[in-house]
Amino acid sequence: MSHKFFYYGPLAALIAAAALTATPAKADPLFAFLTPAPQYQAAPQPVEPQAAAPQEDEDAQLPANLQRQVVDYPSAEAPGTIIVDTPHTYLYLVLGNGKAMRYGIGVGREGFTWSGVKNVVRKAEWPDWYPPAEMIKRQPYLPRMVAGGPGNPLGARAMYLGGTEFRIHGTNAPETIGHRVSSGCIRLTNDDVTDLFNRVQVGAKVIVLPMNGAQPTHEAAAPVKHPKVSMNAGASAVY
Repeated sequence: MSHKFFYYGPLAALIAAAALTATPAKADPLFAFLTPAPQYQAAPQPVEPQAAAPQEDEDAQLPANLQRQVVDYPSAEAPGTIIVDTPHTYLYLVLGNGKAMRYGIGVGREGFTWSGVKNVVRKAEWPDWYPPAEMIKRQPYLPRMVAGGPGNPLGARAMYLGGTEFRIHGTNAPETIGHRVSSGCIRLTNDDVTDLFNRVQVGAKVIVLPMNGAQPTHEAAAPVKHPKVSMNAGASAVY
């Protein structure tokens, strides 16, 4: 063997041993040129699906009599007809065979009730709200438009009554159901108005009973406007 072999042989063995025993993370930089350090990527962590935020059951918050339910309701009206029982704050959807789906509702406050026979002329999901001119005149602090969404006073659904500015709609204030609070519109919880919306067709007949409960035979009259209406800004009872 040559002198050169004995000189480099131990060094080569030492380098090889160090390269074999060193981990990539702890290898001496001196030997890094021998084997390129592999690139490591952290293993992807499984992503847990996020559960949807629990939705409160608005109907469960209502008194039993105001919760949606099928009841006996003999009527000569065709199935699909809506009857608003203003004095008792009920809305009936005639099912036929002496039955109706009954919903608890909020109705017009004193001086803002009305009665008559109309039809549903339009339906909208998460509708925008444009306060009528008469309402803005009474309450000039109101916004001129509120985009549809959970904070909109019309709630999740709206059914527009022809020849009027009134609607059957949802509400973001379910605690007002069973009370006389609106400016003439008929309100239901968002759960209930969605159920009603899915059952009712455009063109459906809507009968709104007066406060005395008599069957109206005339066209819907404009609501009697109370001479002095005072509402706090942002109150839920302005529509």
